[in-house]
Amino acid sequence: MTEQDAQKQRAAERAVAEIHDGMVLGLGSGSTVAFVLEALAARVAAGLRIVAIPSSEQTATAARRLGIPLTDFAAHRRIDLTLDGADQVVRGTLDLVKGLGGALLREKMVALASEAVIVVADQSKLVETLGGKTRLPVEITRFGAPVTLDRLTEIAAAPQLRRAGHEPFVTDNGNYIADCSLAEIADPAALDARLRSVFGVVATGLFVGLATMAVIGTPSGVELLRPTPVNF
Repeated sequence: MTEQDAQKQRAAERAVAEIHDGMVLGLGSGSTVAFVLEALAARVAAGLRIVAIPSSEQTATAARRLGIPLTDFAAHRRIDLTLDGADQVVRGTLDLVKGLGGALLREKMVALASEAVIVVADQSKLVETLGGKTRLPVEITRFGAPVTLDRLTEIAAAPQLRRAGHEPFVTDNGNYIADCSLAEIADPAALDARLRSVFGVVATGLFVGLATMAVIGTPSGVELLRPTPVNF
């Protein structure tokens, strides 16, 4: 196990400790969530009673394999707690960039239905400002994708259609993803609104004001972060 994986595992185990009997959970997607699922499965095997709504087919498959009971929004309109990873986490606001794994739309739907959202990440994901080397995923419709990409160039530098081999990457929702380069995202909420105003954009990887806590794995343990109150 690499040091980065060890940090993810520490964070995952600490985050899963926040789960209580009887909860409806949201389960995110990605490499860190794989550690969350392992830790959650151990607690379920020990008698923890929960049901979970997965944010991707990949997570659903892994959860079933591990014996984690699943449900859906038809049975539960509200989620008590969601555990998810992130590609960037701003220290202070806990604003996020998500979607490098391609599940941003369902992840956002799950997060918005949740009473609390815990972000689980290793130390490398902590940043002072979103953007930079991490590209911002934007989910777009397949129909008219070239036109949508042209419109996105007015907002972000050289949006690139994500590919899976020689073909465009297709999300669980049947959409494409445009990965956008932005040197610095000074106002994530404003950028999110501007991107969503582009016809053809389904969702962005900007998660603003959704995380209620971040559990960050470090070389020596875990760091618990909460959003810093904004003073007006």
